[in-house]
This record gives sequence, structure tokens and C-alpha cells, in this order.
Amino acid sequence: MKRYSVQAMVLSGALALGLASSMTMAVAADDASATVARFEKFSYQGRAQENVRPRDGEFVNPILSGYYPDPSIARVGDDYYLVNSSFTNFPGLPVFHSRDLVNWTQVGNALDRPGQADFTGVRASQGIYAPDISYHDGLFYIITTCSSCPGGTGNFVITAKDPAGPWSQPVTIRGLQGIDPSLVRDGDKLYVVYNNAPEGKPRYEGHRAIWIAELDPRTLQFAGKPKVLVDGGVVPAKRPIWIEGPHIFNKDGYYYLICAEGGTADEHSEVVFRSRTITGPYVPGPVNPILTQRDLDPKRPNPVTTAGHADFVQTQNGQWWAVFLATRPYPGNFYNIGRETFMLPVDWKDGWPLMLEQGRTVPYAVTKPALPPQPAAPVPTSGNFAYVDEFDGPLSSAWIGIRIPRAPLYTVERGALVLRAGAPLGDLRGVPAFVGRRQQHHVATVSTVVDAVPRHDGDRAGLVAMQNDDNHVFLGVTRSGGKDVVALYKTEGGKETLVASRPAASGRVELVMDMDGGQASYRYRDGDVTTTLADKVDIRFLSTQKAGGFVGVVIGPYAASGSN
Repeated sequence: MKRYSVQAMVLSGALALGLASSMTMAVAADDASATVARFEKFSYQGRAQENVRPRDGEFVNPILSGYYPDPSIARVGDDYYLVNSSFTNFPGLPVFHSRDLVNWTQVGNALDRPGQADFTGVRASQGIYAPDISYHDGLFYIITTCSSCPGGTGNFVITAKDPAGPWSQPVTIRGLQGIDPSLVRDGDKLYVVYNNAPEGKPRYEGHRAIWIAELDPRTLQFAGKPKVLVDGGVVPAKRPIWIEGPHIFNKDGYYYLICAEGGTADEHSEVVFRSRTITGPYVPGPVNPILTQRDLDPKRPNPVTTAGHADFVQTQNGQWWAVFLATRPYPGNFYNIGRETFMLPVDWKDGWPLMLEQGRTVPYAVTKPALPPQPAAPVPTSGNFAYVDEFDGPLSSAWIGIRIPRAPLYTVERGALVLRAGAPLGDLRGVPAFVGRRQQHHVATVSTVVDAVPRHDGDRAGLVAMQNDDNHVFLGVTRSGGKDVVALYKTEGGKETLVASRPAASGRVELVMDMDGGQASYRYRDGDVTTTLADKVDIRFLSTQKAGGFVGVVIGPYAASGSN
């Protein structure tokens, strides 16, 4: 097997491929100065810690395992489409399709090319927040927020005739402040409903309001003065926090407004209001919240927590279902894999919806919707599953990096992913040579083969498990003190520490990460010898509780030069 230098490699017949099928990225064939590394076969095997055994006719929650938060859903005929937040991961705004609400296949990413957004200097948990997907008159719409992006927080709309793309360039709604916008139509009028600061001075930390404003359907700009629909939350006297994630829909002569309330941690919930007119006044339902897990024993086995931020959809046979985010912590109330997409039926009583009675746990096994069955997706998104990417064609739309590259980072050729080095992890002004897949189970094994020879101290190539810019793990080949080694580094709070290293006999090494909740083992095979580099490493620093933010762990190939 030919060995490839981390400092220099000449690519013959560079193949134009990209982070998504619609984004082409080529490596120049005569660029002898490029820092590159070759990766063969990426393998993933995951097992849920809760060991759910569904009966015939049941599906398993979550329907999208791993870092897929803030779901929004839309139905067009017999087809369902779902989109999630993606923050500064790119390609972003993953779009899924299903016909039975259970088996989901990612059909693309709505943000898949430079120029649609700019994440320069933007941290991992900023960027694209809480999208909303809708359909009208032959066109799909996604409205979302680009938080802390250059030029300030902006709310924009993109459109497409096909949800698989291509999606349009963003249209920024001038003057629209706040986050979590969604579009709602009322006859020939178009409105945007969103979270923003209340009128006047906030009375307490987390005091927010839900606003509505009419938009011009043609220009997507304000056509009327914004108006407050909800100030604070269900019971203002109790000083509710972070009313957000609003959606409005019409049923039986009422306009229903559903919102998240309580923040995104353990106090998260979903609440409901209704009105006879779209612009209010809105009154809260007699039972609120309509979904929460905050009142349950935190020591219960296999808990589902932080449930909220829902969106509703009505099936073609009249049933109502809700998708929402929640988490599955491991012991100690930690979770590394982020917030996930769950689904429950919506029950209606006396004209009000209820997702789950208070005091009940979110079930892992649920009766399937009464819809025609659909074949399982090629790569499942729920339950226990495994897959292998042989790098024998374009990367699927599930592969993501961090921030948006302006120059080529990789190519796929001859059964290998070839990375050219980018900015080091943690450099907010640059783009690291990193492309990965979401860790979708707390119990997971990820492996790849890296073929690279360091030439200078600090050159490295291997696997990275990344929670954010300041919290990640590197396992791979590097040069240290003039010697080639296989090393394990952890970066916690922006501080890098060498955990362990061993001399490398060759540049071609198989790397394996074994995660089990808050612990992990790291091993490698160099030639015919398999070595455990470190065992039972505490990786709780990759959890949301330790690292902060809103994302989950992404694992994949990475290459960097010591000169960066």
C-alpha cells in the first residue's frame, strides 16, 4: 500500500466531489504543497442504551437518533418532509422525507453551497437556529435564523420546487429581529410568527414574547406592524422563561399557537394557546404544558428529558402527530449525542390538543401512524443500526463539516477519502479539514483506516470526535519530537492534553473509538498488532452539560499541519 505524506502528496486525476452532491470540491492535481491524508472505509455501529423491543405495529423513539434538534414538519399529499437545526455545521439544514412518518431518508441539505450563509468567526452552537418548513402553491419554504453570523443576527427564507434541492439564495427579512420564525398563511395573506424581546424592558432574565407580523407574499418583507401575541408565557405572574419556537395552525375555526417554554434544559416544555383570529387575542389552554418531562423523578431508568419545541402535522386520514426534541441522558444526566427528534400522537379533547399527560414518561415504543407501510430506509435513523461507507462514490448528504470552506478540502478517489489540511480545530476564522457523521448512540464504535506519514512536528491525521470548537478528541498519527506516533489528545475547554501515545511502525493505521456513555476506549491496529492506547477515558467533557451549547458529537476524518 502506498503511503501518503501528511505534508505533501500529488493527486493524479483529481475527482470533483463535495460535501454534498450539489457542492463540488476538487483538489488540484499538481498542488504538491497541500497537506493531505488518505482515509479508507468509515464504519459505524451503534446500540441504544435503553434496549427497547417494539412489538409488531410499533415504532421506536427517537425517529431521528443523535444530533437532530428543533424539528419542523410539513405534509404535501402523501409525502412528509422534516428539517432540523444545523448551527455552524455544513452542509446545513438537513431535509428528510417519509411516507409513513416512521422511516426517514435524508434527501439533501437546504444549505449546500458557499454564498448561502457565512459562518466565519461563528461558534459551533451559533449559526442556523430552529427552521420551519412549509409548502404553498408548488413551492417549499424554509425560514430560519442565522444567529451571530457576520452582519448580525438575520432571519431569512429560502425556497425550492423540490425539497431535495436546489434551494434558492436566502432572502433576508429586513427588520425582523429575534429567533425561531415560522410562516403561516391565512387565506391570501402571509404572516411570520417569531420569538423576540417583549415590549419595553424585560422584567426578568429569560422574559421573551411571541410576535406576529404580516409579510408581502411576493417580496417576503414586512407588510404590517409587528404585534405581540404572548408576553412571557402561559402564566406571566410565574415569570416563565424563553417562550419560543412558535407555530400557528388552523383547526375547526380556531387558530392554535404552540410554543416551547422553560428553556432547552430540564425545564423544557410545550404549551398551547388559541384564538378566533390569527392576530389574537390568544388564550392559554386549560391543560398546560401539553408536553414536559420536568416533573418526573430524575433517577428514573432510561429517562427522556428536555422534551419540547414541537411542530404538528395532520395526516391524510385526519390523525394529528407531533415531532419534538428531547434527549436520552446516560447516568449522571449527561448526553454527548445532542438533542434528538421524537414523535408522539396528538390527542384532542374539548377543542384542545394534548401530546402527553403530565406525569407520564415519553414512551420509547409507540403505535405506528395509520399510514401505508414504507420500506426501511437504506441507513436507519432509529433503533440499533450499523453502516459502512466504503468511499466508493460521492459522500452522502449525512456528512458534515464545521463552518463553510472557501477552498477545496477533500476528494474521494479509488476507495478513499483524501483530506487536505485546513485550519486547526478551534480557529473560528478558518475551516478545519474535518468531515464527519453524527454519533447517534451513546454506545457506539467508529473506525477508519488512515494512511499518512507526518513530515513535521504537529502534523496529524486521524479521527476526531467533536462536540464543539473547544471540546473534542483526536486519535491518529502525528509527529512529536521528530518521531512518528499514534496519539490520543483531548481538548477540554480549549486546552489540549496528550492522553497517551505509542511509536508508529507505519503510516497506515486502523483507528477505533469505542464510546459507552461517559467513557470511551481508543485502540489502533498498526500492521498486525492491535493496541489499546487508552481505556475508560472520561469523556463527559463532550456532553452538553460540560461543553455547553446545542449541538451533539460528530465523528470523522481530520487532517492538520503543524505549521497552522
